[in-house]
Amino acid sequence: MPGSRARAATRPAVGVAAAHSGRACPKTGMSRAPERDTERMSEPKPPADYSDLRALFINCTLKPSPELSHTQGLIDISTHIMATNGVDVEVIRAADHDIATGVWPDMREHGAATDDWPEIFEKVLASDILVLAGPIWLGDNSSVMKMVHERLYGGSHLLNDAGQYLYYGRVGGCLITGNEDGIKHCAQNVLYTLQHIGYTIPPQADAGWIGEAGPGPSYLDPGSGGPENDFTNRNTTFMTWNLIHFARLLKDAGGVPAYGNIRSGWDAGCRYDYQNPEYR
Repeated sequence: MPGSRARAATRPAVGVAAAHSGRACPKTGMSRAPERDTERMSEPKPPADYSDLRALFINCTLKPSPELSHTQGLIDISTHIMATNGVDVEVIRAADHDIATGVWPDMREHGAATDDWPEIFEKVLASDILVLAGPIWLGDNSSVMKMVHERLYGGSHLLNDAGQYLYYGRVGGCLITGNEDGIKHCAQNVLYTLQHIGYTIPPQADAGWIGEAGPGPSYLDPGSGGPENDFTNRNTTFMTWNLIHFARLLKDAGGVPAYGNIRSGWDAGCRYDYQNPEYR
């Protein structure tokens, strides 16, 4: 199944308290920016090993390959950071696949002649991190993004080995591009969808870029200023690291604790300290 993968050499696990020479990036708190472009900050090493983490990016551009995807340009920033730190990364462009419309895991069982989603779904379930990325059209997410939401929702009734809904123990984020307003609107829709079906959403789990209102250059167009935009680059970096950190935390903890969130327990009458007014 087509898709692009990126993986770099694993960085060794180190503690955040390691000594740094020169003018070091702060471990906590705030700091001023360098006074000159030539003034560089020595960076601390990451606090953990991430080589056992997997990340899947689904590019929800309307354009099939090999057309230029401006969304992919923003994805590349995040995947580079992840791969540099040992995360196994794969990018899928949804428009390259015959994904059937519907809300079941396999629409071939519900009348569709073909459906590539089951293979993509396996990659979703194999990943600790899911990032949905796409463009803004008419102030909203693309139709491809909406279709991916629906197909993810189609698997949300399934359960994991602990009896929780299937997407528990995974983290999600989003990247939005466009040359019209709507980043926050689109991001809130994506992040709501992901948390509703069971994904954990870290802080600042979205980033994006838009040009000036109205017709104009898109992210990768010459002179757009997109790749040089410090606000976008900072937010994309923060999003990426927060996804990595929370994926590490959840994996080390064995996922979300299986208490108070088990459907079979509720159906069997366990109420997990919920007070039923009928029994007061």
